[in-house]
Amino acid sequence: MSVTVRPYRKGGWEVDILTRLPNGKRHRERCKAPLKAKSAAQRWGEDRERHLLIHGPSVQKMKEVPTFEEFAPRFLRDHAQANRQKPSGIASKETIIRIHLVASVGTIRLDQISTADVQRLKQGLADKAPKTVNNVLTVLNVLLKKAVEWGVIEHVPCTVRLVSITKPPVSFHDFADYDRLIETAKRKGWRTHLIVLLGGEAGLRCGEMVALEWRDVDVVKRQLCVRQSDWRGQLTAPKNGRIRYLPMTQRLTAAFKEHRHLRSSRVLCKDNGEPLTRQSAWSRVRRAAQAANVATGVHILRHTFCSHLAMHGAPGRAIQELAGHGELAMTQRYMHLSPAALDSAIRLLESSVVFAGRGDGVETAAQVDDKAAV
Repeated sequence: MSVTVRPYRKGGWEVDILTRLPNGKRHRERCKAPLKAKSAAQRWGEDRERHLLIHGPSVQKMKEVPTFEEFAPRFLRDHAQANRQKPSGIASKETIIRIHLVASVGTIRLDQISTADVQRLKQGLADKAPKTVNNVLTVLNVLLKKAVEWGVIEHVPCTVRLVSITKPPVSFHDFADYDRLIETAKRKGWRTHLIVLLGGEAGLRCGEMVALEWRDVDVVKRQLCVRQSDWRGQLTAPKNGRIRYLPMTQRLTAAFKEHRHLRSSRVLCKDNGEPLTRQSAWSRVRRAAQAANVATGVHILRHTFCSHLAMHGAPGRAIQELAGHGELAMTQRYMHLSPAALDSAIRLLESSVVFAGRGDGVETAAQVDDKAAV
């Protein structure tokens, strides 16, 4: 029989009790002592040892750990929905769980999901894009952490490591292609024309375009307010939850004046006043892009907006604010396109000072060049 007290990994003291019961069986208990002092923890362990010898260990019912498939609905309800995540985010998690995770680890208890199971999941997703793989792994990792937080399991039973991602170059329309796309969009109709301008000259996302209302358009101040986004008919806050105000170009302002209507409070709508859907916006841009012989995609227009700003030398912080990027790192993907910014950075060297020594003898680079010429 023995009582050993040692430091607990999370602070405090762990008491290790090893005893032989009256029936001859050995019994061992290891637990964190409810007392802070080591001597008090020792006494607590000795009292616990005497209790075991007299009364024997209490029979505890083993906690039943649910399988992944059994726990997933609670995760969606008590985490995603209870925290009022965006409908698109909830739907994405539900799809990932249903299509990828249930098929791979659905029948495994949460506390028995191993690192080998995670690796097999990665192998099963080998034909998917790295970003898709990481989305799946992130949902699994968050679900397991919530299970620990809610006391369903004691710890995360596996290691979930994301795969490395090489970010592809940003696709955008150059100036000539963009102008050709605008002219083609005009011929396709006023809705297509506005969609192309809202993406290429205001940087709106597709959901922000179809959710735009006339009250958010001020042609006098030439200002646009982006305060909501549409996802399958549900209005939510814009991405990153940030309302932003955008100055409008002359071309976009003129288009709003020309295409003003009273069919609906929405700017983009059908002839009967029903809001335009994201799918309809995609289709209109695709047809115009094919006719103009340029790359298709609504989001390419947003890339074009950021790229053209960078190519004209706009500061990264300004592009971030106008585009509504959550992090400057996203904006920096475009900054290599800014020869003006790079050129002005190099010009700083020409205005720097050359130190000939300490104290006196400080001359500008221009002065040094003048002396050399003489």
